Amino acid sequence: MSIDVRVPHLPESVADATVVTWHKKVGDSVIKNENLVDLETDKVVLEVPAPESGILGQILTAEGALVTDNALMAIIETNQNVAPESTPPIASSAPAKTTAEVPLSPSVRRLVNENTLDPAEITGTGKSGRLTKTDVLDHLQKHQAAPIHTATQAVVLPTPITPAEVLDLTPPNTQHLRPEQRVPMTRLRAKVAERLLQAQQNAAMLTTFNEVNMQNVIDLRNQYKTRFEEKHHVKLGFMSFFVKASIEALKKFPAINASIDGQDIIYHGYYDLGIAVSTPRGLIVPVMHDADQLDFAGIEKNIVLFGEKARAGSLSYDDLKGGTFTITNGGVFGSMLSTPILNPPQCAILGMHAIKERVVVENGQMVIRPIMYLALSYDHRLVDGREAVQFLVTIKECLEAPAHLLLNI
Repeated sequence: MSIDVRVPHLPESVADATVVTWHKKVGDSVIKNENLVDLETDKVVLEVPAPESGILGQILTAEGALVTDNALMAIIETNQNVAPESTPPIASSAPAKTTAEVPLSPSVRRLVNENTLDPAEITGTGKSGRLTKTDVLDHLQKHQAAPIHTATQAVVLPTPITPAEVLDLTPPNTQHLRPEQRVPMTRLRAKVAERLLQAQQNAAMLTTFNEVNMQNVIDLRNQYKTRFEEKHHVKLGFMSFFVKASIEALKKFPAINASIDGQDIIYHGYYDLGIAVSTPRGLIVPVMHDADQLDFAGIEKNIVLFGEKARAGSLSYDDLKGGTFTITNGGVFGSMLSTPILNPPQCAILGMHAIKERVVVENGQMVIRPIMYLALSYDHRLVDGREAVQFLVTIKECLEAPAHLLLNI
């Protein structure tokens, strides 16, 4: 009996996908729900599981090909002798299960093998007790394991050649070669490029700047971070302060939480904040939906989860959908000042930067304080300069007097 392997349903905003990697070749045995192929869209990478156990009889779409919704990609022959689908062992008083007995998806298996873990020691939260990537990442974090090796489901491109490597590896008589490397742009990178150009061409974009004294936030964080982590099982970072401060400012200036649709302005009565994340595949912006309803712990847990999913390549469309305002933190890379580009159709984006000790004047005296420069890029078609400046001042005031931003501890 022949079983079709088809492209899963793609969201309305996604026209097609690119076949990235086939994990099986013609003639290989496959097990039901085993990942056969990775598809890359302009937002996420999708795993396509085998609909039934059998033998992979035909592959109809080569790596690099474009496929559309429900397109036929392969055929599985089920009238072959194939090992039965693995099932989770039933809990009993017998000795602990071995690694071979634990059902693992290919991506989870790679993560387990690369970090030298015993799956039997990890509690699975997936269907029928299966391990998920998040289960493995949580286990590594709790046990403070070695640096996490995550298999990002992206196009594997050759490592760019650096001049130093050329000098070290090239024989003396060919030292003056000028190497070049041409690689295809990933779907995500191409989409980011398209949206950035769209933002520059279709918006009247300006940027206003301010600086914030982070001393009180640092003191408050140092005072409560131990108790916070003990109670909520997550570290207290700086991003949650900026999320809370941004929400306060957005409530005060609703135009900055709005967007333009043709000749109409849409004022959003909710606060879905995008948090920009850099990944090997390019920049992505997971969205923290209804961020105003989260406390500090909820915000920090969402940020940690976004980071884990981004590293593991498991962000879903729901994670990336929507967004009314974006925060990007170039400070983690050492950026002192930048002008962030809008994330359409949003009309504003907040840029954070590195905290540096600087000499400032307080009450006529020169003192040293930890200062961060803030940047707000905005669409001048919708946001006036006065609103943009006052919005940034509101964030500054919230951060310099953060006691009213409740820590829920």
